[in-house]
Amino acid sequence: MPTILLNTFINAPVDLVFDLARSIDLHMKSTSNTNEVAIAGRTTGLIELDETVTWRAKHFGIYQNLTVEVISLEKPIIFQDVMTKGAFKNMSHTHKFVKKGEGTLMIDEFVFNSPFGLIGKLADYVFLKRYMTNFLINKNKELKSAAESDNWKSILKQNED
Repeated sequence: MPTILLNTFINAPVDLVFDLARSIDLHMKSTSNTNEVAIAGRTTGLIELDETVTWRAKHFGIYQNLTVEVISLEKPIIFQDVMTKGAFKNMSHTHKFVKKGEGTLMIDEFVFNSPFGLIGKLADYVFLKRYMTNFLINKNKELKSAAESDNWKSILKQNED
């Protein structure tokens, strides 16, 4: 199965980065280029253990729904979500957070594979791994920007309301 590993250093405390990574509101902001919207389950605030969220987004010109469930969570070290419904055959995203001085190393491990046998495997390696890598890099840039500025305050304030 294709695996994407990303390391993103963020000059912000680990607790803050952990919460921003779980923010449904920040996720929607960071994926506006795909019109991603939470339509079921947790649709705002911080996703927690055993909660689901269903995303509706436009990828490759087609609107698709993807439901994920948080299956493990240990604040502020790690959480993992897995796809329960969607276009992938399998998908798992592990988010790890390591305190590094005054900052945080955020580590993403995204593992997936497509349906449709050999054709799906070919798609995974020919274009889908690159597409998903760029998607995650852009999402992480938005999180980094929010955490390293005062923008996080309005995002987490939304979560308190």
